[in-house]
Amino acid sequence: METGRLGVASRTALSEGGDLARALPAFAPRPAQQDLSAAIADVFEARGTLIAEAGTGTGKTFAYLVPALLSGLKTIVSTGTRALQDQLYHRDLPRVRDALGVGLKTALLKGRANYLCHYRMKQAQGEPRFASRELAAQFQRIVSWAGRTRMGDLAELEALPEDSPLLPMVTSTAENCLGSECPFFGDCFVVQARQRAQAADVVVVNHHLLLADLALKQEGFGEILPGAQAFVVDEAHQLPDLAGQFFGEALSARPLVELARDALAECKQSPGSLATLQAPARELEQAVRALRAAMDELPVRATRRRAAEQAEVEAALDALDAALAQLQDTLAPLRSASPGFDGCHARAQDFRSKLKRWRGDVPRPAEEDGDTAEDSDRSGSSDDASVLWYELTARGFRLSRTPLDVAGPLAEHRERSRAAWVFTSATLAVGGRFDHYAHKLGLVEPRTLLAPSPFDWPQQALCYLPRGLPDPMVRNYNESLVEKLRPVLKASGGRAFVLFASHRALREAAQLLRDGPWPLFVQGEAPRPVLLERFRASGNGVLLGAASFREGVDVAGDALSVVVIDKLPFAAPDDPVFEARLDAIRRSGGNPFRDEQLPQAVIALKQGAGRLIRTETDRGVLMLCDPRLLSKSYGRTFFDSLPPLPRSRRVEDVADFFAGRPMALESQASAPEGEDYYYR
Repeated sequence: METGRLGVASRTALSEGGDLARALPAFAPRPAQQDLSAAIADVFEARGTLIAEAGTGTGKTFAYLVPALLSGLKTIVSTGTRALQDQLYHRDLPRVRDALGVGLKTALLKGRANYLCHYRMKQAQGEPRFASRELAAQFQRIVSWAGRTRMGDLAELEALPEDSPLLPMVTSTAENCLGSECPFFGDCFVVQARQRAQAADVVVVNHHLLLADLALKQEGFGEILPGAQAFVVDEAHQLPDLAGQFFGEALSARPLVELARDALAECKQSPGSLATLQAPARELEQAVRALRAAMDELPVRATRRRAAEQAEVEAALDALDAALAQLQDTLAPLRSASPGFDGCHARAQDFRSKLKRWRGDVPRPAEEDGDTAEDSDRSGSSDDASVLWYELTARGFRLSRTPLDVAGPLAEHRERSRAAWVFTSATLAVGGRFDHYAHKLGLVEPRTLLAPSPFDWPQQALCYLPRGLPDPMVRNYNESLVEKLRPVLKASGGRAFVLFASHRALREAAQLLRDGPWPLFVQGEAPRPVLLERFRASGNGVLLGAASFREGVDVAGDALSVVVIDKLPFAAPDDPVFEARLDAIRRSGGNPFRDEQLPQAVIALKQGAGRLIRTETDRGVLMLCDPRLLSKSYGRTFFDSLPPLPRSRRVEDVADFFAGRPMALESQASAPEGEDYYYR
């Protein structure tokens, strides 16, 4: 594709002497960033589709913001988390906009659960349901803040924990929002945020919000999407799995309990109704608790069929259905008394329908081929197969229906949008190819680009593959791994992330490393942000984490100089959706390992390895412990997907690396088979 006017302008803005170099003292021109920006600009102009992997350090945020701002197109930028969303909107976007000197309007839009709801806060005031004096004091801080906030974004309240039990009491959901019938509709922060987004040229959202609206769940901006001319999906590797949640449906414990409590809270508007509603509301809460108790003997995560094997679970599901029906019937004559009662009645009806569908009692419209969930955990027609499954938490449950393939609906929405679509991340390619990702999203012959990391990998990093480790499946693997790890930690002076494939392995390693001279930080012993802050502050800590630490963690500088990966991150066999997906691939004549398990593991390994080198001055060792990397033919696919790190099997090279001594690494071509060290 020949570079057009926008591509030339974008490349120029990011070049030496360009707008960004003049305006931002720390800005350094990077050829890969310019190539990426020009490719994004060309796709914007052609209303095409681009998949772009941008290696760590490429500067992909600036690469897409420049054409987005110069194009004048209404652009939706979606990123993986709310924290990244805030960083993009409050830090990166203003800097690029000011550097380019463009006066475009920008807006930040989050899901409704991030905004204060005046109505629900009013309902919660005076309620005797604060579990502690501390919670009551926190609630008063929210009330005080509510009187002075302009945006109503709860992220402004830094002292409020993300999992605070107060949040559902002061925010609305798509189910319990009263919409235009709400007495506070004129002051609604969600409505105001949507209005700002409608008027803006560049809107920053997150994947949950984007997918909720694509799936017509009406989370935030269904009326804005049709007007967008360009979409940029950052951290795009997360999209396929997240899409499954939004194109399916789920029923969980908390919304059921909230329904019972909201129905009682509405009685303030109609005092006479309390007598009739108290018993059915209590019945519903008890039915939710009884179902969770009945599921206690089940695996934490399994299929609907597995749950059906327990008679007491089926009886508890019957009781939950009966409790919902009773509440629905009691609310029916009260619907005209207030919009709140009407909303509660609609929610009871909706939850009951979801429960019936999960149990297989009602066929969905797509079930035209005779298949029903009664005889299979997969339900729906051949092009809309789903898996019915559940997941248990400490005190709750989630009953889910997840489609096995989201390529169809995603492709349909993209076609309807007639917009440009850019999917970018540091980890999308497998062995230099994008086939796996393109297939997942239903992309046919998209434009692709691999923008390499600008880091000097031969000088900045070393990949260490220890000798003598047993097969990862053997019982003493963890003990052997820790023995191989100790000399590496001694050479580095700690300063390490050790990432585990399972929480059990993490706990075992924590016990084995307790006696070490390095401060030990273990996932689960404190919230993730707290652990990371303590790790950074320690200067020589060792942090043990599981899958959630593989991405979105940014520790630049000397605090992190070693990343250890215990096993190749193949997905856990206890995930019913993943297992059903593999079955579907097998039935259609594909190869589950080649087509799904291997690509998923490669991308997960790349995420973990990406924690190591974050800036041009970082130095570090990537320790890959799994001997299958060298003993199995698929090991080459992993190596071909990583940056060009020097590789060694000698722990002496690790010590030399950290001591700044030269290492005797040879080229791979000249190293004899089985040699201790080689270089790619």
